[in-house]
Amino acid sequence: MSKSVDSSVENSQAIPSEVNAQLLQQQLLQQQLLLQNTQNQDDEIDLVELWRAIWAGKFTIIIISMIFAVASVFFALSKPDIYKASAILAPASSEDSAGGFSGQLGGLASMAGISLGGGGGVNKTALALEIIKSRSFVETFIIKHDLVVPLMASIKWDRASDTLILNEELYDSVNNKWLREVKAPKTPEPSSWEAYQTFSSLVTVSQDKESSMVNIDIEFYSPELAKKWLTWLVQDINEYMREQDQIEAKVSIDYLTNQLANIKVATMETVFYQLIEEQTKNMMLTMVKKEYVLKTIDPAQVPDTKDKPKRALIVVLGTMLGGMLSVLIVLIRYFAKK
Repeated sequence: MSKSVDSSVENSQAIPSEVNAQLLQQQLLQQQLLLQNTQNQDDEIDLVELWRAIWAGKFTIIIISMIFAVASVFFALSKPDIYKASAILAPASSEDSAGGFSGQLGGLASMAGISLGGGGGVNKTALALEIIKSRSFVETFIIKHDLVVPLMASIKWDRASDTLILNEELYDSVNNKWLREVKAPKTPEPSSWEAYQTFSSLVTVSQDKESSMVNIDIEFYSPELAKKWLTWLVQDINEYMREQDQIEAKVSIDYLTNQLANIKVATMETVFYQLIEEQTKNMMLTMVKKEYVLKTIDPAQVPDTKDKPKRALIVVLGTMLGGMLSVLIVLIRYFAKK
Protein backbone atom coordinates (compact mmCIF):
# COMPACT_ATOMS: atom_id res chain seq x y z
CA MET A 1 0.00 0.00 0.00
CA SER A 2 2.75 2.43 0.92
CA LYS A 3 4.46 1.83 -2.48
CA SER A 4 1.27 2.62 -4.42
CA VAL A 5 0.75 5.77 -2.40
CA ASP A 6 4.31 6.95 -3.11
CA SER A 7 3.96 6.32 -6.81
CA SER A 8 0.68 8.23 -6.97
CA VAL A 9 2.29 11.13 -5.16
CA GLU A 10 5.22 11.16 -7.63
CA ASN A 11 2.84 11.08 -10.61
CA SER A 12 0.84 13.95 -9.17
CA GLN A 13 4.07 16.00 -8.85
CA ALA A 14 5.27 15.16 -12.39
CA ILE A 15 2.04 16.34 -14.06
CA PRO A 16 2.29 19.95 -12.81
CA SER A 17 5.97 20.16 -13.89
CA GLU A 18 5.06 19.09 -17.44
CA VAL A 19 2.24 21.61 -17.49
CA ASN A 20 4.63 24.35 -16.36
CA ALA A 21 7.13 23.48 -19.12
CA GLN A 22 4.41 23.68 -21.76
CA LEU A 23 3.26 27.01 -20.39
CA LEU A 24 6.81 28.36 -20.53
CA GLN A 25 7.20 27.26 -24.15
CA GLN A 26 3.93 28.94 -25.10
CA GLN A 27 5.00 32.15 -23.41
CA LEU A 28 8.35 32.11 -25.23
CA LEU A 29 6.63 31.58 -28.57
CA GLN A 30 4.23 34.44 -27.86
CA GLN A 31 7.12 36.74 -26.98
CA GLN A 32 8.95 35.83 -30.19
CA LEU A 33 5.84 36.53 -32.24
CA LEU A 34 5.42 39.86 -30.52
CA LEU A 35 9.05 40.80 -31.24
CA GLN A 36 8.68 39.89 -34.91
CA ASN A 37 5.49 41.90 -35.20
CA THR A 38 7.07 44.93 -33.57
CA GLN A 39 10.15 44.65 -35.85
CA ASN A 40 7.94 44.47 -38.95
CA GLN A 41 5.99 47.45 -37.73
CA ASP A 42 9.22 49.35 -37.10
CA ASP A 43 10.45 48.53 -40.61
CA GLU A 44 7.20 49.72 -42.10
CA ILE A 45 7.35 52.84 -39.98
CA ASP A 46 10.98 53.45 -41.05
CA LEU A 47 10.15 53.13 -44.75
CA VAL A 48 7.17 55.41 -44.39
CA GLU A 49 9.25 57.87 -42.42
CA LEU A 50 12.01 57.82 -45.03
CA TRP A 51 9.50 58.46 -47.79
CA ARG A 52 8.00 61.35 -45.84
CA ALA A 53 11.45 62.84 -45.24
CA ILE A 54 12.29 62.58 -48.95
CA TRP A 55 8.93 64.00 -49.98
CA ALA A 56 9.33 66.89 -47.56
CA GLY A 57 12.69 67.75 -49.15
CA LYS A 58 11.58 67.20 -52.74
CA PHE A 59 12.29 70.80 -53.74
CA THR A 60 15.81 70.56 -52.36
CA ILE A 61 16.35 67.34 -54.31
CA ILE A 62 15.00 68.85 -57.52
CA ILE A 63 17.09 72.02 -57.21
CA ILE A 64 20.36 70.21 -56.43
CA SER A 65 19.75 67.68 -59.21
CA MET A 66 19.10 70.49 -61.69
CA ILE A 67 22.26 72.28 -60.59
CA PHE A 68 24.31 69.14 -61.15
CA ALA A 69 22.60 68.52 -64.50
CA VAL A 70 23.36 72.04 -65.74
CA ALA A 71 26.94 71.84 -64.44
CA SER A 72 27.35 68.48 -66.20
CA VAL A 73 26.15 70.00 -69.47
CA PHE A 74 28.64 72.87 -69.23
CA PHE A 75 31.43 70.47 -68.25
CA ALA A 76 30.64 68.13 -71.16
CA LEU A 77 30.54 71.02 -73.62
CA SER A 78 33.84 72.40 -72.30
CA LYS A 79 35.71 69.19 -73.11
CA PRO A 80 37.31 69.24 -76.57
CA ASP A 81 36.53 66.57 -79.13
CA ILE A 82 39.03 63.71 -79.38
CA TYR A 83 39.41 61.78 -82.65
CA LYS A 84 40.92 58.31 -82.98
CA ALA A 85 42.81 57.07 -86.02
CA SER A 86 43.27 53.29 -86.26
CA ALA A 87 45.32 50.93 -88.39
CA ILE A 88 45.27 47.13 -88.68
CA LEU A 89 48.62 45.50 -89.39
CA ALA A 90 49.90 41.97 -89.94
CA PRO A 91 53.35 40.48 -89.33
CA ALA A 92 55.23 40.98 -92.59
CA SER A 93 58.36 38.96 -91.85
CA SER A 94 58.28 35.18 -91.93
CA GLU A 95 60.69 34.16 -89.23
CA ASP A 96 60.80 30.54 -90.27
CA SER A 97 61.67 31.36 -93.91
CA ALA A 98 65.16 29.93 -93.47
CA GLY A 99 63.53 26.58 -92.73
CA GLY A 100 65.69 23.58 -92.04
CA PHE A 101 68.83 25.43 -93.01
CA SER A 102 68.57 27.70 -89.95
CA GLY A 103 68.03 24.69 -87.75
CA GLN A 104 71.12 22.93 -89.12
CA LEU A 105 73.45 25.90 -88.85
CA GLY A 106 71.81 27.72 -85.95
CA GLY A 107 74.19 26.30 -83.36
CA LEU A 108 77.29 27.28 -85.28
CA ALA A 109 75.91 30.72 -86.07
CA SER A 110 75.11 31.31 -82.41
CA MET A 111 78.66 30.38 -81.42
CA ALA A 112 79.88 32.93 -83.93
CA GLY A 113 77.53 35.56 -82.50
CA ILE A 114 75.39 35.67 -85.64
CA SER A 115 71.60 35.60 -85.94
CA LEU A 116 70.15 33.80 -88.95
CA GLY A 117 66.66 35.18 -88.36
CA GLY A 118 65.26 31.68 -87.90
CA GLY A 119 62.35 30.50 -85.81
CA GLY A 120 64.51 30.09 -82.70
CA GLY A 121 65.19 33.83 -82.56
CA VAL A 122 63.23 36.70 -81.11
CA ASN A 123 59.82 37.32 -82.67
CA LYS A 124 60.34 40.45 -84.78
CA THR A 125 56.72 41.56 -84.55
CA ALA A 126 56.70 41.38 -80.76
CA LEU A 127 60.04 43.17 -80.67
CA ALA A 128 58.74 45.92 -82.95
CA LEU A 129 55.66 46.46 -80.76
CA GLU A 130 57.86 46.82 -77.69
CA ILE A 131 60.15 49.24 -79.50
CA ILE A 132 57.14 51.41 -80.39
CA LYS A 133 56.51 51.82 -76.66
CA SER A 134 60.15 52.44 -75.79
CA ARG A 135 61.34 55.84 -74.64
CA SER A 136 64.29 56.10 -77.05
CA PHE A 137 62.18 55.35 -80.13
CA VAL A 138 59.33 57.69 -79.12
CA GLU A 139 61.68 60.56 -78.29
CA THR A 140 63.45 60.15 -81.64
CA PHE A 141 60.06 60.02 -83.40
CA ILE A 142 58.91 63.24 -81.69
CA ILE A 143 62.11 65.13 -82.56
CA LYS A 144 62.17 63.83 -86.14
CA HIS A 145 58.62 65.01 -86.91
CA ASP A 146 58.72 68.12 -84.68
CA LEU A 147 55.75 67.13 -82.51
CA VAL A 148 56.63 68.87 -79.24
CA VAL A 149 54.52 71.99 -79.84
CA PRO A 150 51.31 70.27 -81.01
CA LEU A 151 51.70 67.65 -78.27
CA MET A 152 52.32 69.95 -75.34
CA ALA A 153 50.64 73.26 -76.28
CA SER A 154 47.47 72.33 -78.19
CA ILE A 155 44.06 72.58 -76.49
CA LYS A 156 41.55 71.84 -79.28
CA TRP A 157 40.94 71.65 -83.01
CA ASP A 158 38.94 74.20 -85.00
CA ARG A 159 36.82 72.27 -87.49
CA ALA A 160 35.84 75.34 -89.52
CA SER A 161 39.40 76.43 -90.29
CA ASP A 162 40.94 72.95 -89.92
CA THR A 163 43.60 74.32 -87.61
CA LEU A 164 45.01 73.24 -84.28
CA ILE A 165 44.42 75.81 -81.53
CA LEU A 166 47.39 76.39 -79.20
CA ASN A 167 47.30 77.64 -75.64
CA GLU A 168 48.76 81.15 -75.82
CA GLU A 169 49.67 81.03 -72.14
CA LEU A 170 51.95 78.07 -72.81
CA TYR A 171 53.45 78.86 -76.20
CA ASP A 172 53.98 82.03 -78.22
CA SER A 173 53.52 80.90 -81.82
CA VAL A 174 54.62 84.29 -83.21
CA ASN A 175 58.03 84.26 -81.56
CA ASN A 176 58.25 80.45 -81.26
CA LYS A 177 58.84 80.71 -77.54
CA TRP A 178 57.58 78.66 -74.59
CA LEU A 179 55.85 80.72 -71.89
CA ARG A 180 54.62 78.13 -69.42
CA GLU A 181 55.33 78.69 -65.74
CA VAL A 182 56.75 75.66 -63.97
CA LYS A 183 58.76 74.97 -60.86
CA ALA A 184 62.37 73.83 -60.95
CA PRO A 185 63.85 71.52 -62.12
CA LYS A 186 61.35 71.81 -64.98
CA THR A 187 61.91 74.45 -67.65
CA PRO A 188 59.44 76.46 -69.75
CA GLU A 189 60.27 74.23 -72.70
CA PRO A 190 58.92 70.69 -72.11
CA SER A 191 61.52 68.00 -71.63
CA SER A 192 61.79 64.91 -73.81
CA TRP A 193 60.43 62.86 -70.88
CA GLU A 194 57.28 65.00 -70.67
CA ALA A 195 56.76 64.74 -74.42
CA TYR A 196 57.28 60.97 -74.25
CA GLN A 197 54.68 60.59 -71.48
CA THR A 198 52.14 62.72 -73.35
CA PHE A 199 52.61 60.85 -76.63
CA SER A 200 52.49 57.45 -74.93
CA SER A 201 49.12 58.35 -73.40
CA LEU A 202 47.74 58.93 -76.91
CA VAL A 203 48.93 55.64 -78.44
CA THR A 204 47.36 52.22 -77.91
CA VAL A 205 49.05 49.09 -79.26
CA SER A 206 47.48 45.62 -79.08
CA GLN A 207 47.91 42.26 -80.79
CA ASP A 208 45.37 39.47 -81.19
CA LYS A 209 46.88 36.24 -79.85
CA GLU A 210 44.96 34.00 -82.26
CA SER A 211 45.28 35.88 -85.54
CA SER A 212 48.49 37.81 -84.67
CA MET A 213 46.88 40.92 -86.16
CA VAL A 214 48.14 44.19 -84.68
CA ASN A 215 45.93 47.20 -83.90
CA ILE A 216 47.49 50.63 -83.36
CA ASP A 217 45.35 53.62 -82.37
CA ILE A 218 46.28 57.28 -81.88
CA GLU A 219 43.90 59.75 -80.23
CA PHE A 220 44.26 63.49 -80.72
CA TYR A 221 42.32 66.73 -81.09
CA SER A 222 42.95 66.92 -84.85
CA PRO A 223 41.73 63.95 -86.93
CA GLU A 224 44.16 64.87 -89.72
CA LEU A 225 47.15 64.88 -87.37
CA ALA A 226 46.04 61.64 -85.71
CA LYS A 227 46.00 59.91 -89.10
CA LYS A 228 49.31 61.47 -90.17
CA TRP A 229 51.10 60.54 -86.93
CA LEU A 230 49.89 56.95 -87.14
CA THR A 231 51.09 56.63 -90.73
CA TRP A 232 54.49 58.03 -89.74
CA LEU A 233 54.66 55.68 -86.75
CA VAL A 234 54.15 52.56 -88.89
CA GLN A 235 56.67 53.79 -91.47
CA ASP A 236 59.28 54.64 -88.85
CA ILE A 237 59.08 51.34 -86.97
CA ASN A 238 59.50 49.42 -90.25
CA GLU A 239 62.44 51.63 -91.20
CA TYR A 240 64.01 51.25 -87.75
CA MET A 241 63.77 47.45 -87.80
CA ARG A 242 65.10 47.34 -91.39
CA GLU A 243 68.12 49.47 -90.49
CA GLN A 244 68.89 47.36 -87.43
CA ASP A 245 68.77 44.10 -89.38
CA GLN A 246 70.76 45.65 -92.24
CA ILE A 247 73.54 46.72 -89.86
CA GLU A 248 73.52 43.30 -88.19
CA ALA A 249 73.70 41.46 -91.52
CA LYS A 250 76.55 43.67 -92.77
CA VAL A 251 78.55 43.17 -89.58
CA SER A 252 77.95 39.41 -89.77
CA ILE A 253 79.10 39.22 -93.39
CA ASP A 254 82.26 41.21 -92.62
CA TYR A 255 83.01 39.00 -89.62
CA LEU A 256 82.47 35.75 -91.55
CA THR A 257 84.59 36.98 -94.46
CA ASN A 258 87.46 37.83 -92.15
CA GLN A 259 87.21 34.50 -90.34
CA LEU A 260 87.07 32.62 -93.62
CA ALA A 261 90.68 33.55 -94.32
CA ASN A 262 91.78 31.61 -91.23
CA ILE A 263 89.81 28.43 -92.02
CA LYS A 264 91.94 25.51 -93.24
CA VAL A 265 89.29 22.73 -93.22
CA ALA A 266 87.29 22.39 -96.43
CA THR A 267 84.06 21.38 -94.71
CA MET A 268 84.23 24.43 -92.42
CA GLU A 269 84.79 26.66 -95.44
CA THR A 270 81.56 25.31 -96.93
CA VAL A 271 79.69 26.04 -93.72
CA PHE A 272 81.01 29.61 -93.59
CA TYR A 273 80.09 30.21 -97.22
CA GLN A 274 76.57 29.02 -96.44
CA LEU A 275 76.41 31.40 -93.48
CA ILE A 276 77.59 34.27 -95.65
CA GLU A 277 74.97 33.35 -98.25
CA GLU A 278 72.23 33.41 -95.61
CA GLN A 279 73.31 36.79 -94.30
CA THR A 280 73.40 38.10 -97.86
CA LYS A 281 69.77 37.00 -98.25
CA ASN A 282 68.91 38.89 -95.08
CA MET A 283 70.66 41.97 -96.44
CA MET A 284 68.69 41.69 -99.67
CA LEU A 285 65.39 41.50 -97.78
CA THR A 286 66.18 44.68 -95.86
CA MET A 287 66.68 46.48 -99.17
CA VAL A 288 63.63 45.29 -101.12
CA LYS A 289 60.89 45.04 -98.46
CA LYS A 290 59.27 48.39 -97.77
CA GLU A 291 56.97 47.06 -95.02
CA TYR A 292 59.71 45.10 -93.35
CA VAL A 293 58.05 43.98 -90.10
CA LEU A 294 54.46 45.26 -90.09
CA LYS A 295 52.37 44.99 -93.23
CA THR A 296 49.41 47.33 -93.50
CA ILE A 297 46.06 45.57 -93.89
CA ASP A 298 43.78 48.51 -93.14
CA PRO A 299 45.65 51.85 -93.34
CA ALA A 300 44.92 54.80 -91.08
CA GLN A 301 42.11 57.06 -92.26
CA VAL A 302 41.01 60.52 -91.18
CA PRO A 303 38.17 59.85 -88.69
CA ASP A 304 34.89 61.60 -89.48
CA THR A 305 33.34 61.34 -86.03
CA LYS A 306 34.77 62.02 -82.60
CA ASP A 307 35.64 59.20 -80.25
CA LYS A 308 35.46 61.19 -77.02
CA PRO A 309 34.01 62.71 -74.87
CA LYS A 310 30.72 60.87 -74.33
CA ARG A 311 28.76 63.99 -73.50
CA ALA A 312 25.36 62.33 -73.02
CA LEU A 313 26.87 59.84 -70.58
CA ILE A 314 28.58 62.66 -68.67
CA VAL A 315 25.27 64.52 -68.26
CA VAL A 316 23.38 61.39 -67.16
CA LEU A 317 26.01 60.41 -64.59
CA GLY A 318 26.28 63.98 -63.32
CA THR A 319 22.51 64.23 -62.84
CA MET A 320 22.39 60.87 -61.05
CA LEU A 321 25.21 61.95 -58.76
CA GLY A 322 23.33 65.15 -57.93
CA GLY A 323 20.16 63.20 -57.19
CA MET A 324 21.89 60.77 -54.83
CA LEU A 325 23.76 63.56 -53.07
CA SER A 326 20.61 65.64 -52.62
CA VAL A 327 18.68 62.67 -51.14
CA LEU A 328 21.53 62.08 -48.71
CA ILE A 329 21.53 65.74 -47.67
CA VAL A 330 17.76 65.74 -47.13
CA LEU A 331 17.86 62.59 -44.97
CA ILE A 332 20.77 63.85 -42.86
CA ARG A 333 19.00 67.15 -42.20
CA TYR A 334 15.73 65.40 -41.37
CA PHE A 335 17.18 62.99 -38.83
CA ALA A 336 19.50 65.65 -37.39
CA LYS A 337 16.46 67.80 -36.54
CA LYS A 338 14.57 64.82 -35.19
